[in-house]
Amino acid sequence: MRASPPKSVRCAIYTRVSTEQGLEQDFNSLDAQHDASQAYVRSQAHAGWTMLRAKYDDGGFSGGNTDRPALQRLLQDVQAGKIDVIVVYKVDRLTRSLADFAKLVELFDQHNVSFVSVTQHFNTTTSMGRLTLNVLLSFAQFEREVTSERIRDKISASKRKGLWVGGMTPLGYDTKRRKITVNEDEAERVKSIFRNYLKFGSLNRLMAELRNQGIVTKVRTLKTGETVGGIPFTRGSLAHLLRNRFYIGEVSFKGEVLQGEQPAILDRGLFDAVQAKLNEQINSHKAMRIKSEALLAGRIFDDRGNRMSPSHSRKGGFKYRYYLSSVLFQGAAARAGSVRRVPATEVEALVIRSVREHLKLSDPIDDPSLIKQHVARVEVHSEHLVIELAGPQAPDGQETDGPLRVPWRKTTSTRRREIVLPEGTYHARPMRSETRATLVAAIARGRRWLDELIADATTTADRIAQRENCSVRKVNLMISLAFLAPDLVKAAIDGRLPHGMGITRLTALPAEWSQQHHSLGLPVR
Repeated sequence: MRASPPKSVRCAIYTRVSTEQGLEQDFNSLDAQHDASQAYVRSQAHAGWTMLRAKYDDGGFSGGNTDRPALQRLLQDVQAGKIDVIVVYKVDRLTRSLADFAKLVELFDQHNVSFVSVTQHFNTTTSMGRLTLNVLLSFAQFEREVTSERIRDKISASKRKGLWVGGMTPLGYDTKRRKITVNEDEAERVKSIFRNYLKFGSLNRLMAELRNQGIVTKVRTLKTGETVGGIPFTRGSLAHLLRNRFYIGEVSFKGEVLQGEQPAILDRGLFDAVQAKLNEQINSHKAMRIKSEALLAGRIFDDRGNRMSPSHSRKGGFKYRYYLSSVLFQGAAARAGSVRRVPATEVEALVIRSVREHLKLSDPIDDPSLIKQHVARVEVHSEHLVIELAGPQAPDGQETDGPLRVPWRKTTSTRRREIVLPEGTYHARPMRSETRATLVAAIARGRRWLDELIADATTTADRIAQRENCSVRKVNLMISLAFLAPDLVKAAIDGRLPHGMGITRLTALPAEWSQQHHSLGLPVR
């Protein structure tokens, strides 16, 4: 009887090297690993071992993690059932981390995939083989950690001597042959940024000035030929530049300030003045935040995840509070959510009322404590608020059923304000006599100008504006008063219009008289 041929065993060879040095050679370390592994697979041809055509080579990738393109392709093929045996030159070529290797072995076991090391013979199906493998990996991880410590110590010693050890050079400097040199054009920009900060005393104003001048972050060219940087400064990058001691010839390392080899761009007096101004602003902002009336500060965001910062304005002796999307302060309005600014008092009141009604709190609690204890996050959308409650359960032990969705819509600032009057009443409070006199004179002027336009075809609003020394817009607004409903004109002459009805409210109304009453919030007579 003839023996049946052995079952085909599909083998994948994985190779890795930590650095890119030497990879340009005709025969490099990856080739050596691949040849040794290929020879081992051929030696097992009697057992049906065959080598897959796909190559899994990671050149220049560390074994400290699994974030490697070839390894990820290998794992995808394992999950797809395309591989029976994985062959490596040494165990540490696959990984140097015990934790990562445990996950890989678990994945291999789930898909019935074996693992073979060409130079380290062991059998993972036995307890002794697994022990041997763990010992080898322990030494591989130990070697990696010792190497990392040695590199860190070398970097630390180099920095203490003021030597440049690599990395991204800040604006104002370039690297040539591993030495730091001053870029004169960029250095002038750096000096201008520091001087302008002292001049404006505000990061936001400085940021706007830099955008107007076209000053952007440093442009860097990568090894691939691509360029990064060259974008407008944000608050974070600008604050980092102003705090960078590199510009006065120093280097910060692990909390220490060391003398660097790079030449200084700034004099210490200018740098110290900027640091003092920055510290003054930080202390001022902290004090303002403590005294702030903004109950949702730090908890409110727009629907694109941007934090909304408290702000305010004053008009007519009144203070109006708002929450503004933080990207507006950085000059990046395009990154803001659908709602950029919300009235603080209105949103705070809605959140507090909604949370109180939902939790049904029995114990009395003030508004700041309610927000602090029970509100984790508020997200502002165009038509509703999403309120995430702090803690998984309400005080009475009932589940909160996830975030609250509260209907809400921002009141547009351009909407004509309505006069609230009880139905059937015509004036709850009469208009002021000064307002009446001004309005009646404006109506008369508008009718006179309208008559001029009708009587003389050569007369235009531009000519009237030039003659009266006013704008064309004002002429058109005055003429619109000539089309007021007769009862509104009579009420204006008699002084019976409600308080607040003046020229501004009565101009540019609809042509239909009933619609004029509706727009003003007045009943139709």
